[in-house]
Amino acid sequence: MEKNKKNTPRREFLRTGLLAGAGAFAAGNLLSSCSESSKSGKKLKLLTPDGKLVEVDASDIKPSEEYKLQAREGIPGRKFVMVIDLAKCNNARKCVEACQEGHHLPTNHEYMKVYMMQDSDKSAPYWFPKPCFQCDNPLCVSVCPVGATYKRTDGIVLIDHDRCIGCKFCMTGCPYSARNFAWEDHEEYDGSIVYNPESSVPGQEGTVSKCVFCADRLRENKLPYCLLACPMGVIYFGDIDEDAVTNGSETVAFSELIRDRSGYRYLESLGTRPSVYYLPPVNRQFPIERGYDGLDEEIKDRYKDTPYAKERG
Repeated sequence: MEKNKKNTPRREFLRTGLLAGAGAFAAGNLLSSCSESSKSGKKLKLLTPDGKLVEVDASDIKPSEEYKLQAREGIPGRKFVMVIDLAKCNNARKCVEACQEGHHLPTNHEYMKVYMMQDSDKSAPYWFPKPCFQCDNPLCVSVCPVGATYKRTDGIVLIDHDRCIGCKFCMTGCPYSARNFAWEDHEEYDGSIVYNPESSVPGQEGTVSKCVFCADRLRENKLPYCLLACPMGVIYFGDIDEDAVTNGSETVAFSELIRDRSGYRYLESLGTRPSVYYLPPVNRQFPIERGYDGLDEEIKDRYKDTPYAKERG
């Protein structure tokens, strides 16, 4: 498949299909050949690509042929959870690099971001990896006008690039800034990979993408790229219903880990109920300055306005 053809299904959808408005289920191509006798009588208000609100009969709508039903249903009987141990992180950034390679991302496009956090001017700074939190009450889903972003029963929030119209409502709705917008096609994505929302292969100009807990790998019983790449065992992953998480070298009970280490969810007060938990940076294994080792100047520049960086001069 040539690179310039990889967006054809989505572009064709936008040109020929009507996109569902807020509160309506996202639709595929409009059937123009339905007879009047087959009309359901149920009317849906839809938004056309040029911004016009129209009303059509529900029987005139069918799902897109390329829509991946499996990706929308999720993995039966599973409820995935991630735990990040802040005491172990030294900003090695191997999680970031492995995610970029696995999802064909350019170097300036990150699903996993690592921040330097400092809770007060009297407390010590620490490194804070931040993926998408796969919220149980995702604000991004509630604001998407076309059903492109959705929540699965296994806890994962996905984005269907073939439906995404690039309105960025989900980016505005996400309080964690976990989403990225593709302003242009990514050269790293050559179009040879068949698109699937579970792999979240980026590069489709004008669409939003993000961390998806490596949903395609989970379906093959494989762990996420970020977890396997982390040399410090910072990231644990597992099934909250099975009460088990692993960082690749040890497997522990999720409930005990969260209870004994006082685990918490970031910005709990927002009511989004994230599927990512943090273990506090208590008895840290590495000094904060270790996280600067080997960083490019562009990466170091991200931390220049932190209290720690200003104190260092």
